[in-house]
Amino acid sequence: MSPHSHPDHPLARWTREHWLLAGFGAFIGTALIAIVPGFDHAMREPLAATSKDLVSRDLPLPTPSTSAGSLSGWQFVRVKRGQHLGAIFAELGVPDSLMHKMLEASSTPALTRLREGQELAFEFGADGNLQTLRYDRDGNNRVNLKVDGEAVLEQVQPRVVETRVELAAGTITSSLYADGARAGLSNGAINQMANIFKYDIDFVEDLRDGDTFQVVYDELWRDGQRVGNGEIIGATFTNRGKRYNAFRFEHNGKVEYFDENGRPLRKTLMRIPIEFARLSSTFGMRKHPVLGRMRAHKGVDYAARTGTPIMAAGDGKVSFVGWRNGYGRAVIIDHGQGRSTLYGHMSAWANIRAGQRIGQGKTIGYVGASGLATGPHLHYEFRINGTQVNPLTVTMPKPEPLGGAELVRFRAATAPAIAKLQLAEKNTRLAAR
Repeated sequence: MSPHSHPDHPLARWTREHWLLAGFGAFIGTALIAIVPGFDHAMREPLAATSKDLVSRDLPLPTPSTSAGSLSGWQFVRVKRGQHLGAIFAELGVPDSLMHKMLEASSTPALTRLREGQELAFEFGADGNLQTLRYDRDGNNRVNLKVDGEAVLEQVQPRVVETRVELAAGTITSSLYADGARAGLSNGAINQMANIFKYDIDFVEDLRDGDTFQVVYDELWRDGQRVGNGEIIGATFTNRGKRYNAFRFEHNGKVEYFDENGRPLRKTLMRIPIEFARLSSTFGMRKHPVLGRMRAHKGVDYAARTGTPIMAAGDGKVSFVGWRNGYGRAVIIDHGQGRSTLYGHMSAWANIRAGQRIGQGKTIGYVGASGLATGPHLHYEFRINGTQVNPLTVTMPKPEPLGGAELVRFRAATAPAIAKLQLAEKNTRLAAR
């Protein structure tokens, strides 16, 4: 008796229907085993193709190296920090041998001392060979290194500077520098204007909102670009309702500024022998900041940073250089006709000595706090026959005006600037209404 025929065996209890269903299932399974691999293969091919069509990536392209023959016309290169000529030639695909020839042909070491931001221009022919290297040797000269067969020839061309006459006008609303810049003036031109009028206007203490200025000046252009401001030709400044005029004119081989009547603006003596300092103490009685008691202050004090240059107020002879009690390091200049000036509390003297003749505006020392002083400043005294007077109110001696043929020449030379300034002043008044 087989185990399958045993009445308790599970298979003995199967009916004919069970066996039929089991046989059908086995058939289906066998069929699937045969079909699925082919089906799987058929499905994989389109999926792979679809995936290839849909997925994309940005891959970096290789940077093509510049080689000889790939460039033509003018190529402009801005020098990068630390970059040398050999690296630039390599980038352009120019042989080192040609670079060495150009270096030998150049009469200056400019190409071996490249500056960041400097521009070099390379001209390539239709065949891709370098024909010309152009660069600026300095502000006034341009160099062309031209390839001539096996040789390199240097050509130096002057960079022509064109002068244009310009006009600027403005009204003081905040400061001389801010309003001057708003009118189109450079810091150099603003400083020049202040120096021209410094004999009559204290631009630290006297400047007021509503003051106006008009300036006719030379503007310098080169290669179609503005490269700076030249000299001021003429200017007017209205301060506290009083108008001051200045016109540039060459007299006796020296360029000076004169008022509309031909009188030099440059006075025999300056009221303020230091630029843009703050008036910190006036002339007269005051409580001494160090001694603490009331005492006559026989000069004026200008607060400024230590080391600020101090100028001679006028032409004269240095009568004293040294330490002078409470004045500390001091200088005294004799200007003749009983007039002298004293400068105290210096941090150091300039290269001057007693007995030396000195010109107006020459640096004689530097601001400090030597002697009886609480901080860095210039103590400035103006003396007439040994007596101190207030330099801010004393009548300064005026130089002689132009006369005769020189005055006629002056009027002819300044007429165009006067016309421009009158027009600018008229426009300024109209704009203020």
